[in-house]
Amino acid sequence: MAWRAPTWVNNSLDRIKPFLNGPHMLVFVPAITLAAFWAGGEMALLATAVLIPLVWIAAGGTLPGLNFKANLLSKGPVTPDLFRKTTDEVRQAGVASGKSSAVLVVELDEFSALRDRFEPEATDRVLNAVSDRIATVLRDSDTVSRIGDCRYGVCLQPVIHMDLESCIQLSSRIQESIEEPLAMDGTAIYTTASIGFCLLGRAPGNTGQDWTNASIAALNEAQKRGHGSVRAYSAELQTRMKKRADLRDEVTGALEGGHVQPWFQPQISTDTGKVTGFEALARWIHPQRGAISPAEFLPAIEEAGLLERLAEIMTYHTLTAIKAWDSAGVRVPQVGVNFSGLELANPRLVDKVSWELDRFDLTPDRLTVEILETVVTDMADDTVVRNVKALSDLGCRIDLDDFGTGHASIAALRRFGVNRIKIDRSFVMKADRDPEQQRMISAILTMAERLGLETLAEGVETVGEHALLAQLGCNHVQGYGIARPMPFEKTLDWVRTHEAKLQEAPPLPGRRYS
Repeated sequence: MAWRAPTWVNNSLDRIKPFLNGPHMLVFVPAITLAAFWAGGEMALLATAVLIPLVWIAAGGTLPGLNFKANLLSKGPVTPDLFRKTTDEVRQAGVASGKSSAVLVVELDEFSALRDRFEPEATDRVLNAVSDRIATVLRDSDTVSRIGDCRYGVCLQPVIHMDLESCIQLSSRIQESIEEPLAMDGTAIYTTASIGFCLLGRAPGNTGQDWTNASIAALNEAQKRGHGSVRAYSAELQTRMKKRADLRDEVTGALEGGHVQPWFQPQISTDTGKVTGFEALARWIHPQRGAISPAEFLPAIEEAGLLERLAEIMTYHTLTAIKAWDSAGVRVPQVGVNFSGLELANPRLVDKVSWELDRFDLTPDRLTVEILETVVTDMADDTVVRNVKALSDLGCRIDLDDFGTGHASIAALRRFGVNRIKIDRSFVMKADRDPEQQRMISAILTMAERLGLETLAEGVETVGEHALLAQLGCNHVQGYGIARPMPFEKTLDWVRTHEAKLQEAPPLPGRRYS
């Protein structure tokens, strides 16, 4: 029969247990051992040193504020559920002991490209290897877990002092370990990772999941700044996130409420000066705040997943405007509408555009599909290629926007059926005074001429820039020097006024080809 301690012993242990588990033990244990040494010498010191742990264990004592589970003593990755439980425990322990800790969230950059390149089994081996590499950088008591497809959570054991600098240094060590080449089926794989972290003292909410979510928010901020970035969570970040969330909600209502509509910027011929088209640019006229910058609301529309809805609205209002110009006897040959990579990847895009053109009884050549050069260079999706080619075959014109900011090849220009390239304003700015800019523009125009493509220069702001582009052989120009974007109601008067001025204006200097 097992021996049981007398009742008075158990009662005594229960009474002293709170004392043994309290944070004051960190102060009293050294004091008690020192007093024993003064009173009885070395023998008393040794006896006290042995007796205190025995009493502490018998009473079920724990380290003050650090009652961690066994998983913290192993370096292997834990399950997401256990990681959530660990962050709760570490948060409570850190707050109770007044110590510092942090949660880091690590995510591989461009994981989709890795997944497309290798079989699932090989991809899992890479992900497991990354887990092991992260673990080698950590202490045995820290915790790591794969909490997403290519996302890892790290929870650090509380210490007396931990600050931004130490977390940044740890993040750098984690990134260095991940960036070491990994051999896979005879191929060296190179990966990078972005990291967001949140110190315990800055963690919002009351749970470990709130703490992890704050680190994820910091990770999202880091990823917006490019591969391999590191960001810390802060109250200012939370404020920005709240503003972005509010803007997303508001712009969703604005789209459906008709507050986001196209404004039209004229494009004119450098030969005749006549209007050759317009570009439709999204504008949000807020009932209280007035005009809101596209740089502010377009990212909000993208975050809300409403880019396709925006394209539908822009296309509808653009075709409506074309019909109105036709009815008013104003000649506008074509209007350009911007399509993002996400929209171009929609398998139903061509059917939707064709249906809209039929609905308005317009020929496809009146609609110009504008695609960014970065879409041509970055999108390897065959659906995008097929859609753009099908729109070209349908009869729509294809403009390659912001030419010069990406690295579109000649083969890509042919593959996408591009009709016209739009020279980015960074090449146009001060071109009439900068010989280097002039040489760059001449090179682009020569290439376009050899390929049989039309050209349009964006961002033309001065008469000098306009005249130079005409001399160099650019076909069309667009920019504030011609006219700012305007609502549809103002376009009729602008076109008529512009045509009247053409009757009086002298011709621009003749072209010179180079």
